[in-house]
Amino acid sequence: MEDRKVSPLHILSSSQFDRPFLDYMCVLTDTIRRFDKSKEGLMYLQGLLAHKRAMLYFTQPSTRTFLSFQTACQIVGMKTNEIRDSSTSSERKGESIEDSLRTFSSYVDIIIMRTPVPGLCDRIASLLNETDRPVPIINAGSGPDEHPTQALLDIYTLNRSFIRQGGIDGKTITMVGDLKRGRTIRSLSWLLTNYTDTRIIFASPPEFRIGDDLRQKLVAKGLRFEETDQLEDALRNTDAVYVTRVQDEYDQAGESKKVDSSRFHLKHHHLKLMKESAVIMHPLPRRDELDLAIDADPRAKYWRQERNGMWTRVALLTKIFGVDRKIVLPEL
Repeated sequence: MEDRKVSPLHILSSSQFDRPFLDYMCVLTDTIRRFDKSKEGLMYLQGLLAHKRAMLYFTQPSTRTFLSFQTACQIVGMKTNEIRDSSTSSERKGESIEDSLRTFSSYVDIIIMRTPVPGLCDRIASLLNETDRPVPIINAGSGPDEHPTQALLDIYTLNRSFIRQGGIDGKTITMVGDLKRGRTIRSLSWLLTNYTDTRIIFASPPEFRIGDDLRQKLVAKGLRFEETDQLEDALRNTDAVYVTRVQDEYDQAGESKKVDSSRFHLKHHHLKLMKESAVIMHPLPRRDELDLAIDADPRAKYWRQERNGMWTRVALLTKIFGVDRKIVLPEL
């Protein structure tokens, strides 16, 4: 008798992605975007996964990631269900998260998860792998751990921004802000290890430096990086600056208020220090760490970065379900 179990393509960590995959995803995303130019193209995309259903399990606040995944599902024709608050599910009655998510897997073909619980996505993926319905899990943000699909869209944004400058290889990326608890920083830093002669400058208050685990991984991969508390010096030598907010939702006793992060706010006057070809990014939402006056500068790419998230996630869904081969791709 044939085994009913199928090994799904879970998306749990940016460490899953190698350079060929990243290059392929950039080309796939570019190709899919061309379908957006016509009604016929959009109708074609809507037929790709019209037979599939998705659960959006977002029990941590989210605007962009939720909407981009929901819209990505709609673009390829997928029906969606959602849980935005675990208090509206049987978890309120004492059901375990594991049982709740196994229940969801009975009704849908993929679960896209955003959770404040570290390691939960991995745990659920392992659990479902042992069941008769091992649907794919996408980590759409797991506590302070990782945000692999954000890293994918960040790579795509960087690649498009540097398309006339030889791509990401050889570029210096400066990451600014709360680097200790920023899951987007962790995931993007790991993906940058796939590129040649790339360098990262981590600019942050001492209290918000990258963790030892990330530092050790980057050393092991041979990626050049440096840590500094001098933002202006870093800006003079960077090809892209990636600004992040203070992740105070992970505070234990209001410790973020004890740290002066104002020296790491990107202001309009900083623009004169930067290369004319530089790129400014931010995963959003922003507070006062990114000056509103910067929005009008052509180097500001964060609103384009946000929209890129929708198309990158469309591409990822087609890849997970194997319909990417129905999209004509040029040779890499």
